[in-house]
Amino acid sequence: MRIALCNEVIAPMPFPLQCEYAAKLGYDGLEIAPYTLSDEPHRLGAAQLAAARAAAQDAGVAVTGLHWLLLKPAGLSISTRDEATRRKTVDVMLALIDQCAELGGRYLVHGSPQQRRVDTGDTRAGATARAQESFAAIAERAEKAGVVYCIEPLAADQTPLINTLAEAVALVKAVGSKSVRTMLDCSAAGRMEKEPLPALVDKWLPKGMIAHVQVNDRNRRGPGQGEQRFAPLLRALVRHKYAGDIAVEPFDYVPDGPGAAARAIGYIKGILEALRER
Repeated sequence: MRIALCNEVIAPMPFPLQCEYAAKLGYDGLEIAPYTLSDEPHRLGAAQLAAARAAAQDAGVAVTGLHWLLLKPAGLSISTRDEATRRKTVDVMLALIDQCAELGGRYLVHGSPQQRRVDTGDTRAGATARAQESFAAIAERAEKAGVVYCIEPLAADQTPLINTLAEAVALVKAVGSKSVRTMLDCSAAGRMEKEPLPALVDKWLPKGMIAHVQVNDRNRRGPGQGEQRFAPLLRALVRHKYAGDIAVEPFDYVPDGPGAAARAIGYIKGILEALRER
């Protein structure tokens, strides 16, 4: 398992310094939020992508994948009734798939809560159906690019669509592509799921549904900075021989972004080292 840092945690640093700092802390890679690279990330050119990949390679870290895909440009939505907006959104998703592959990433995490809301006067069922169509529209491109596109369940206070792993799995099955899967965000799962994190791994990982894991506490701070305990989760991942990546993604940075990143890697590596010694 590689341990990655979601790069918006240290976004005030220039990207090459982000890579260097992550490497210094002991991270294996960075999981990139495209909006941190450009206000129009879907239009990044080959030279810009090559420079980002080179910066990571020079620092000795990988670009593991992309997340928070649709924050920029403004106005995107996978679920709106406005067809022109949905077409534009799918075009951005397709471009980001290609960019992820070009950067050497293995997965994309589709969270983007504000970009999958229910339009005024619409129904949740209608919005979900259109979201499914959007995911189906990118499946072939993801397969050709050799990446996995992960539908991320998020808490109901962030978005009304796709709040549990079961709901995400239903979409994955409806799309029917080996390149579209779901993932486990510990903060969201801690607030929305009835089962504890290890039980979710036991239930969905053997079925091939969980392709990625993001670690954060239900209080939205880093792992180890709240009530959730992550040793049982990591033990379950090891037991099932999980070979994907684990990304650290706090939202509330305590004491600050660099400090939260440093604390999290020590916490996670300490647990993994203890598990290996058993």
